[in-house]
Amino acid sequence: MQIPLSIPYQQLELAATLHLPGDLAQPGVSTPLVLICHGFTGSRIGANRLFVHGARALQKKGYAVLRFDYAGCGESTGDYGAEGLQSMVQQTKAVLDYARHSLDSFTPSEIILLGHSLGGATAVLTAVTEPQIDKLILWAPVAHPYQDIMEIVGKPQVEQALRDGSVPYLSYRLQERFFHSLQQCQPLFDAQRVQGDALILHGSSDDVIPTDYCFLYDKVLKLRNAGTVSKEVLFQADHTFSRLEHQEQLFELTLAWLARMDRRQDWQGWNI
Repeated sequence: MQIPLSIPYQQLELAATLHLPGDLAQPGVSTPLVLICHGFTGSRIGANRLFVHGARALQKKGYAVLRFDYAGCGESTGDYGAEGLQSMVQQTKAVLDYARHSLDSFTPSEIILLGHSLGGATAVLTAVTEPQIDKLILWAPVAHPYQDIMEIVGKPQVEQALRDGSVPYLSYRLQERFFHSLQQCQPLFDAQRVQGDALILHGSSDDVIPTDYCFLYDKVLKLRNAGTVSKEVLFQADHTFSRLEHQEQLFELTLAWLARMDRRQDWQGWNI
């Protein structure tokens, strides 16, 4: 089952799609919910339908999935780049609140945040302030938002925005405050305060976001007092896992990790 949604955020409407597994046709059944956070100037569909395919793969294994467009992206209202990265964190939290309290279909038994690229950084920053997040999945995550997005947009364009107040980029107009917010956010440092289990997956041929970030996040997350971390580098996969074989591998690794975490939870509390 696939349900279109419009989620209110301040004076805006965030377009979203909810995927429900078949057993939720029965009242009273609860299931884990995966919330997908897309990347810079992306959408809930994803490059090469990455998030559509991913949501359906998760749905087949019994997960509910909620994917949404950040303000000014996809079908959501608003202007992307008019606010900063912290606004995306607040939008993510608003969608989480909606999922917890306003969905008639079911009540999530646990919340799993899945973020790709800049959405990975957003997912980390959200998880830091949301201790109810049970698991965190990062696909090719941004680690240094200002540096990484400047590499994509171009240093002269960023300097123009900081000098003139804004700069056109593709069909968007990125505001000065957007880049200032990227300078202020340090998800790699803040990841030390994430409480749940984490998975990091990155392509070895990613020419947009360095593959080394997979190892940096892994190192930081291993320093925590709670929560496990796993990582995997997908050989020859690019930033958006554009080839079918890489998408399938990405989903298989994600689902296998979720299954391992679920089995581990089932054994917790047993005494031998």
